[in-house]
Amino acid sequence: MNRETEALTMMADAAAEIAPEIPFRSRRSSLAVLTALLRNPLSAIPPEAFSEKLVLARVAGRDSLYICDPALIQEALLRNADALGKGDTMRRVLGPAVGQGLLTADGAHWRWQRRAVAAGFQHDSLTSFLPAMIAAAEATRDSWLGKAGPLDIGQEMMRTTFAIIVETMLSGSGDFDAGKVEGAITDYLEPSNFMFAYSLLRTPEWLPYPGRRRALSSVAYLRETLGAIVAKRRASGEHRNDLVDMLLASADPESGRAMSDAEIVDNLLTFVTAGHETTALGLAWTFHLLSRHRAVEDAVLAEIEAVTGGDALKPEQVMALPLTRAVFQEAMRLYPPVPVITRQVEDAFQLGGVTLNKGMVLYVPIQAVHRHERLWDLPDRFEPARFLGEAARLRHRYAYLPFGAGPRICIGSAFATMEAVAILAVLLRAIRLEPLTQEPPEPTLKITLRPKRPLLMTATAR
Repeated sequence: MNRETEALTMMADAAAEIAPEIPFRSRRSSLAVLTALLRNPLSAIPPEAFSEKLVLARVAGRDSLYICDPALIQEALLRNADALGKGDTMRRVLGPAVGQGLLTADGAHWRWQRRAVAAGFQHDSLTSFLPAMIAAAEATRDSWLGKAGPLDIGQEMMRTTFAIIVETMLSGSGDFDAGKVEGAITDYLEPSNFMFAYSLLRTPEWLPYPGRRRALSSVAYLRETLGAIVAKRRASGEHRNDLVDMLLASADPESGRAMSDAEIVDNLLTFVTAGHETTALGLAWTFHLLSRHRAVEDAVLAEIEAVTGGDALKPEQVMALPLTRAVFQEAMRLYPPVPVITRQVEDAFQLGGVTLNKGMVLYVPIQAVHRHERLWDLPDRFEPARFLGEAARLRHRYAYLPFGAGPRICIGSAFATMEAVAILAVLLRAIRLEPLTQEPPEPTLKITLRPKRPLLMTATAR
């Protein structure tokens, strides 16, 4: 290529980068969108989001923009992060449960809370959790081998990851009734479709909906249980070097004030719910996919045996299982635990040449991005090789977002991936899972991506 041709190519590339993107306008009516929200919020994502870069929608008199192009997602969530807030929808849906914790706070209040817990998610801290992760997986393995009849794999994974969170973040607190906590979380999430719809309609927050009383009762129980743990630890002065200790010792660097007990509960509830729910769902969908792709499962088993030499899994071996990790990553591509990111424009800015005005709601429909026809070959196919070698290195960073993106990327992403690989390595080599039905499960959005019906499987020893 001569210099003139090279210069023209560079100019064309630069023009392409700054050329305005014309959003595709969704033609669905407000009534159709609200109906979809009440049936399954996942179906409210415009179909065009799976093929277009930007999709503009207007629902109940309010503009929304779906951003589906990796470069534009990066521009919005990273370069314009300070112009975006969590918005009214997230406040209404999650605020009653997690208050102003890491998941819902904005600005300086979010930043200092993030710094307060960052040390607990450094590499050395994470690797110290591996023995607890392996032990929890082994307990699940032994439980499965002793059971007859079908297993609800989603619920089983919830119990396993919950045990890990309690052991690693709360020093094995004996004050939890795991079954009751899991039930309370489910009761809170169940009516979230009404919460989404009411937020779009901007109805009064007191307006009742099916399941509201039970959801609020569940939140009260969860906050009361965690509040008792915080009060007990504060009164005792005992130090266990866990998440509770980090939050008790944290202080806002600008004002110097410490977290109140209520703010500590906000963050503990964030980690206890989001920290075990998302990984558990990723694992449940992984077992579902492997049960239908036995050749991939056989390759994973061969990797595990090669690394462990047929012995029990050791903590230092978890990081040496790239295919096992790729299988989990691919499962989260097809079934992202949190399938939509929501932001609200607080300060107007330009995105791809389009003006986004204050008050506009932005959606990054991760479910659509992960299956976008312009970004993935055969996007609906289960292909773990996408996350190995050159294919993984060449992909745009913002084409794969199971843990979010930008400054607000999930602080527990490395924890979750390490945990998932350890659980898969322990369970797969010992147990073969067989689905009770070949009917494809329907994913439904309950803030997280859950199967509409339980993933029932039988377990037999290998």
